[in-house]
Amino acid sequence: MKTRILIVLITICSIASSYTQEYLKIDTSKSELKWSGEYAFYFGGHNGTIRFIEGYFLKTDDVITGGRFIIDMTSIMCEDIKTEEANDGLVNHLKDPEFFDVEQFSTARLAITKVEYHDSTHMKIFADLTIKGVTNPMSFNAEVDFKNKEMTTKFKIDRMLWGVSYNSKMRDGAISDGIGFEIKLSL
Repeated sequence: MKTRILIVLITICSIASSYTQEYLKIDTSKSELKWSGEYAFYFGGHNGTIRFIEGYFLKTDDVITGGRFIIDMTSIMCEDIKTEEANDGLVNHLKDPEFFDVEQFSTARLAITKVEYHDSTHMKIFADLTIKGVTNPMSFNAEVDFKNKEMTTKFKIDRMLWGVSYNSKMRDGAISDGIGFEIKLSL
């Protein structure tokens, strides 16, 4: 009887050790999240940054299989407007209820639900993105640099799917429904 129990314990330990999971915490001071918004009917727009509060990748058997990231919507900044007054005006406008409603929704979240590898460094990530309390599935391509401990990606979302529904009354001042993101996550 003792031999059977020992064999079962050894088997369980072998299975558990072959399926190792690790949480890899991102370095929020090195990680970057850049945003861009464009006008709908002519060239131009605005761009800036938002900071991460925290985040991690889930690594299973030497590959990234998941992760969760919390974004500080109160940290939204604009980089292309040089005068302080105009910059503050746009940033405050982006924080209003018609855009991101930062007073009510101070964070956004991204949760990786699945990863499909194209090769050892390129992947397609499936995730749930929550903005303004609205969660929608999405997918995007990403590249991982294991030597520098970084993952990078670029993608766009349709802001209307998350209730970011500002509509300009002026045709020439209308903004595109697409919001672009360029992200570098560093460990």
